[in-house]
Amino acid sequence: MANQLQGAVRSLLTPVAKRVLLTWEKLESGISFDLTSSRIRANPYEIYERLRRDDPVHRMRLINAWSLTGYEDAQTILQDHKRFSSGDNKLEYAPYRTMLDLDPPDHTRLRGLVSKAFTPRAVAALGPRVEQIVEELLNDLAGKKRFDLISEFAYPLPVIVIAEMLGIPARDRDRFNVWSNDIALAVEPVLTNAEIARVKRASDEIVAYFEEIIAQRRDRPEDDMLSALLAAEEEGDKLTHDELIGTLMLLLVAGNETTRSLIGNGMLALLKNPAQLQRLRDRPELLDSAIDELLRYDSPVQFIIRVVMEETEFKGRRLRAGQKMMILVGAANRDPAVFTAPNELDIGRREKSHISFGRGIHYCLGSPLALLEARAAFAGLLERFSSIRLLSDPEYRNQIVLRGVEDLWVEVEQ
Repeated sequence: MANQLQGAVRSLLTPVAKRVLLTWEKLESGISFDLTSSRIRANPYEIYERLRRDDPVHRMRLINAWSLTGYEDAQTILQDHKRFSSGDNKLEYAPYRTMLDLDPPDHTRLRGLVSKAFTPRAVAALGPRVEQIVEELLNDLAGKKRFDLISEFAYPLPVIVIAEMLGIPARDRDRFNVWSNDIALAVEPVLTNAEIARVKRASDEIVAYFEEIIAQRRDRPEDDMLSALLAAEEEGDKLTHDELIGTLMLLLVAGNETTRSLIGNGMLALLKNPAQLQRLRDRPELLDSAIDELLRYDSPVQFIIRVVMEETEFKGRRLRAGQKMMILVGAANRDPAVFTAPNELDIGRREKSHISFGRGIHYCLGSPLALLEARAAFAGLLERFSSIRLLSDPEYRNQIVLRGVEDLWVEVEQ
């Protein structure tokens, strides 16, 4: 999950003030980037293209940050955590820090603890269970000609997986989904007061829930990640209680939101590019490269935020300490200097890799699990249904950092 801007723009920013800031921005650079626009949130790629062409290092006056659209620029920033930090970037509305808003040595310590659950061997061991969950979800769809692929497949798959890894009772999975959806709003740089209230309420509720589960595990440890993290917390110098809570919250949201959107966005892209869908059916050995291309084409995480640590110059721009750098992942993944025909879906693409999982020390820890789940999901869908057809164009959620469709209604033949 991407880092965030501290201090989201509230609804207190009046329409007049917003127009003034956007006009100022346009006068400076010839272009303005309105993150609150529903049109841009539905399709940000047009504005990305204009920014990349006209002002690749762009001052965003609405949120007082710099945006970057180029692939190489994005890599430079993401791999230089000393000048462009994740530290001092804690969510204003989240009660606990996570490893996403930490730099070494704290980041190294926390990542080392959690990474044991995401080693290639550990993830591979989850393969049979993930495939079983996919099969069970598809069996529940037996006989249905039409269904919402998000609510009945893409959502429950990662929720079940991460809940089982953490040792969360099956009866609580629906609560997890509600909490995850609300807490995920906190990564957005522009929030209304109502959305802020949802984040705070969900955070309070999930912290209370985790405290209860932690108390149970202290008395009766089980073979799950929560018990393993609790053992590390008891050693004192490895994990504090607040870090334990923050890590659990991060695993919930990151393990649910991004994988669900990878499956939803990816399936939508294939359905809108039927030649590529048929190509994948004809050549299932392309599945891994197809998933990489789907991540590039419409990334679930569109922005990653870093903080400038010291005054520096970057591409002719004077950056001051404390300013925010917004790396537009979705734009970098469609940089024509790196990708041929970047706005076209090509499941056999062999060019440089996407940056949807980030770069550097904050490269997505859960990426092996996300890829495993996506592989099982797409393989299962294509094997079970001889035909999948899009019934209507879905709407994207009203978010710009975490990009995903609200629903995905399809008609199938089994």
